[in-house]
Amino acid sequence: MRSVADDLREEDRKAFLALSYEERLKLVLRLGEEGIERFRQAHGLDRETAVRIMQRQKQAGRTPSKCMSEIIG
Repeated sequence: MRSVADDLREEDRKAFLALSYEERLKLVLRLGEEGIERFRQAHGLDRETAVRIMQRQKQAGRTPSKCMSEIIG
């Protein structure tokens, strides 16, 4: 059984796919900037620090690739 959320996700997907490549790219970049700005404001940080923290959080808990560990030593 489909929920309202399922229907909304499908509408969003269709709307996104209807955009040109350039429009999609602009949207994705704008949403990324909005996310950084919200995180920065919520934590009282400057943009550079916010980005650095977000990158560290993204990497936390990830399993390093075997080939990279062999390259790095």
